[in-house]
Amino acid sequence: MWVVYALLAAFFAALTSILVKIGVENIDSHVATAIRTVIVLIMSWVIVLISGKHKDFVAMGHKDLFFLILSGIATGLSWLCYYRALQIGDASKVIPIDKFSLVIGMVLAFIVLKETMTIKTIIGGVLITIGTFVLIG
Repeated sequence: MWVVYALLAAFFAALTSILVKIGVENIDSHVATAIRTVIVLIMSWVIVLISGKHKDFVAMGHKDLFFLILSGIATGLSWLCYYRALQIGDASKVIPIDKFSLVIGMVLAFIVLKETMTIKTIIGGVLITIGTFVLIG
């Protein structure tokens, strides 16, 4: 089931990139990021409330909250940079560079999370890296 969610995430991320490129045509990228963030906030809380998961918020530990706050800061910085890059650059070049986060994420998973590095993940990471540089070159 995780593969379905991962594919849906990829589809929506791709759609987001195209919609952002169109949306930042006549507005400051930081304002656009703020608007998107408000929409994501509202949508997220509606889903939490509808699913009845709001009780999990109260039961959350300090460590969980700390790392979610750090994640939120990283997400915000990522979005601000991404929107600005899309505003001033070609989407066909910005998107592949942004997706290089896949390789960076894999490396961080090996280092920080101590996940197992396999020959498949190494080859995949190398191919993604090569593909990124081919697309932006």
